[in-house]
Formats: sequence, structure tokens, C-alpha cells
Amino acid sequence: MTAMHTVEIGGDAPYAVRIAPGLLDDGATLRAPLRGRHALLVSDANVAPLYADRVEAALRRARPGLGIARFVMPAGEHEKTLARFGECLDALAGLGATRDAAVIALGGGVIGDLAGFAAACWMRGIDVVQLPTTLLAMVDSSVGGKTAVDLPSGKNLVGAFHPPRAVIADTTALRTLPDRELRAGLAEVVKYGAIFDAGFLDWLESRVDTLLARDDAAIAEAVARSCRYKADVVERDPFEHGDRALLNFGHTFGHAIETEQGYAGATGDGLNHGEAVAVGMVLAARLSAREGLAPVADADRLQVLLERFGLPVAVPAGLDPHALLARMRLDKKADAQGLRFILWDRAGAARVVRDVPDAAVLDVLAG
Repeated sequence: MTAMHTVEIGGDAPYAVRIAPGLLDDGATLRAPLRGRHALLVSDANVAPLYADRVEAALRRARPGLGIARFVMPAGEHEKTLARFGECLDALAGLGATRDAAVIALGGGVIGDLAGFAAACWMRGIDVVQLPTTLLAMVDSSVGGKTAVDLPSGKNLVGAFHPPRAVIADTTALRTLPDRELRAGLAEVVKYGAIFDAGFLDWLESRVDTLLARDDAAIAEAVARSCRYKADVVERDPFEHGDRALLNFGHTFGHAIETEQGYAGATGDGLNHGEAVAVGMVLAARLSAREGLAPVADADRLQVLLERFGLPVAVPAGLDPHALLARMRLDKKADAQGLRFILWDRAGAARVVRDVPDAAVLDVLAG
């Protein structure tokens, strides 16, 4: 049996991340963070049929008087909109949710982001409990309190920092995850080794097949280690004024690709988030090498590992480098001083770099 991993997130609003198989049926664990009489279960059309009844049944057994309603939206990044956010708020109003109510986000990163933003805004902020069902959400978006929705002009441009009350990650949910989504989550796992710990890259390189086979113990260890890396940086920099920006390694490029493709990853007509980040990390590593910051061999190593996980490593055909650069200028990681890139000095040692020449960025984008 796989033991439960617990990762404590400190700061002004501390909470715990609990990682183990079977937690979606564990009423005691699910009810523990709920403080009031109302809970809105937010999910999507892919995840709700698999898990919503189980979660609601576990909660009703553990808290018989709890008022529970559901908001189920269509699946996909392209649904993470202000319109769906408004519908979620309407669902809270229909529930009669009071200030001690909770939003329960059951799904991947899209659901976690949108439900978290709704919780941040309802009555100026109520609790959100994250129940991530994708690997990407378990290791990244459910932890740290970033919430947002997208605009046609860019990803995650409207949002708020709103730490969860708890994160409960049931690793058995990954058994129903499509292979493509598992690989996308592994891109974010690789990211932690790339920016913080080359030894973690060693660990991943030795367990590629085990992780792709969804071994419970290996997956739980990968999730726990990733969450610990993120916890360390989030505690130091909760609002991304400093070190937390390192978590965006690969994301400036990746978000530009996603936006330029119209968030078409869900339909198979473009890259999903994890795939775009995989490409972005390779581009960031190549840009680091081009600017003389890091060895080319480290970029090669990163590319090989991502390819072993079945991830793309090159800009999709048909995307114009100049259009991608224009998208980057509207990215949240740009500021009054211009674009910031997260580059590295070597595997396991990333830093923020400014004033990278446009010509260098365009050269890397052009391959």
C-alpha cells in the first residue's frame, strides 16, 4: 500500500497537500477543511461522470447536513473564460452560499483555476478546496494559490492570488487519465528538476518507464517531491515578486504557443499546456546556450528526457516566430522593463534574465 505523503505549505495562509490513493472516497479527509454549511462542487464534463458522485457521497456520509450543489462545465482550456466564471458565480448564488462556504474544485488545471478565482471573488473571498485529478494539476496549478481565467488576447490575464484551504490529491484518479494528459503532467514534473535540482532529473531519468506505467509509489513520490519544491518557493515569494518567477521556466514560450493556437489543445488541433511547456523549456534551454549562459549539453539532456516521456520538443509547424514574440509581450511575465525570461546557468540552476535581444529569441523560435 502506498503511504500518504503530506506537504505543508507555510506563510500567512498555511495549508497541507495530502497525496495518496483513495482520498476521493475518504469522507474524513474531504470534510476536514470545510467550515460552513454550503459547498459548491465544480467540475467538467469529462471528470464529473467519473468522480463527482463518489465525492458527494463521501461528503454526505461524513457531513449529513452539508448543502451541496454542482456546477459542471464543458472541458477544455478554451472554456476557461469570463463567461464560465460568471456561471460559476451564479451557481454559488443559487446555492445561497454564505461567507463560510467552500468551493470544491474537482478536475484539472482549468477547473482549479476557474473555481479558485470564483472562490476568490464570491463575497470577497471564500474557501476553495482543490481536488486535482490530473498530474499537471497535482504538481503545479492546485498548489500556490494562483487562480485565473483566459482572454482571447492571452492566458490567465484575469485572476487573483487565493491560496486553497487544502489540496487533496488522489493518485488513483490518474489511472483514468489519458496517456497524453499524463505526459503533459510529467513535463511540469521535469520542470522542477530543471530549475531546482539536477539530482531530481537523475531520479526521473531512471524511472521513465515506471512513471509512464503509472506505478502508484513512483507517481506519489514524484508528486510529493514536486510539491515540496513548489512549497519552498511559494513560502518565500507568495505573490511572485522574486524567486517564484522561476516556476515559469518554459512558460513564456509555452503560453505564447497556446495563445497563438487558440487554446486548441483540447481538440487535438494544438498543443495542450504541458506539451507547450515542454517545448518552451527546450527553447529556454536553447536560448540559455545561445546567450552563453549554459552548456549546450544540458539543453540536449533536457530534450532527450522530454522525448523519452513522449513530449514534443519543437515549435509546431506553421507558427510565425514574430507572432509568438508579439504574444510574449502581453504575457503576465512582462513588465514595465520589458520581457523577462527564465533561463538557466545549468540543469538545476535557473534565474530571471532581462534584456535578451529580440533577434536571439526569434532565432531560437525559428529553430
